[in-house]
Amino acid sequence: MSRRTQADRDAMTVEIGYALVSAALVAAATFAGVFLPALLLDLSDGAEHMLFRAGAVLGAVAFAARVVHVLWRFPRAAEERRLPPVQPSQPGRTSPDS
Repeated sequence: MSRRTQADRDAMTVEIGYALVSAALVAAATFAGVFLPALLLDLSDGAEHMLFRAGAVLGAVAFAARVVHVLWRFPRAAEERRLPPVQPSQPGRTSPDS
């Protein structure tokens, strides 16, 4: 097992920060989308309470799903970004397909 470089650790830190910030925005948008009718319409207290709870639960689920989605794909995306190994030069050839 290879040791992680400082660049790998920094990349993971940035990815965790991105996952948390984007998940917070998705959760807030989900909560607002569910609870907005309670603010705009004249609903009963029970209906407002139900929409508040539903928005909170769905926002929490959206938060967790976004964090998992972003962090789950990170190792595969990092592998794809790595440069392929350099091919050794071939003296005497003018083009690779000759």
